[in-house]
Amino acid sequence: MVHERPPAVYTPDNEPYLGRDSLMRFDQTIIGALKANQAVASASRVATDLSSLQRAACEIIPQAISISLSIRELIRQAYLLSGFILVRPLIERTAIISYLVRKPDAVELWKQGWPHGKRPSLARMLDSMGWAQVGESMGRKICDLYNHLVHGDPMASQWNTIDLPGGGIGYASGRITDRPELCDIIASNTYAHMLVLMAMMTATFPSVGETVAAISETIELVVGPSSSGAVH
Repeated sequence: MVHERPPAVYTPDNEPYLGRDSLMRFDQTIIGALKANQAVASASRVATDLSSLQRAACEIIPQAISISLSIRELIRQAYLLSGFILVRPLIERTAIISYLVRKPDAVELWKQGWPHGKRPSLARMLDSMGWAQVGESMGRKICDLYNHLVHGDPMASQWNTIDLPGGGIGYASGRITDRPELCDIIASNTYAHMLVLMAMMTATFPSVGETVAAISETIELVVGPSSSGAVH
């Protein structure tokens, strides 16, 4: 049997996980986030009295969106492990701006580079986003998951296992084209944090009406009956 060689570069019309509901929601969220970010960027460029919190948002949120776009492209090219690892810095930036919105007095510490001993832990910032209401130490559990991924300890290996042609399991050094459940986990975690970022745009720039419209449209498209499988 002759196996067709995969393309050197996947495109939007032939990517391995094309049709996954999670990716459709991810893509819809990207459109909304870029729309909102463009509106905030335009407003911030002409503003003459930006607050320290708004200036922080102008730095942090575009970084997070850039990371999200990188994750989307890594999913398209089936480099799932790398995409999953990038969720960690996305979560951190989302947590930081959320924390600063809730505690604007902390902006000065952030501007100083979070001096040692004064920087809030990521777990604490996550809990301030509302994870503490879900369950005790949820922020810590999320940190633990992504720390395992980033630091490469044995628990990270479960995320790049693949089925070998002759049977058995191996560890992928490149593309992973047959783990739709992992694609869904990465995409869902990413677009969920992008929605939070959009909410933070609205919180930091309440006078920019386009952000409210963008997040409302996006939530209407994205938040619906739970379905992580393929689009039917």
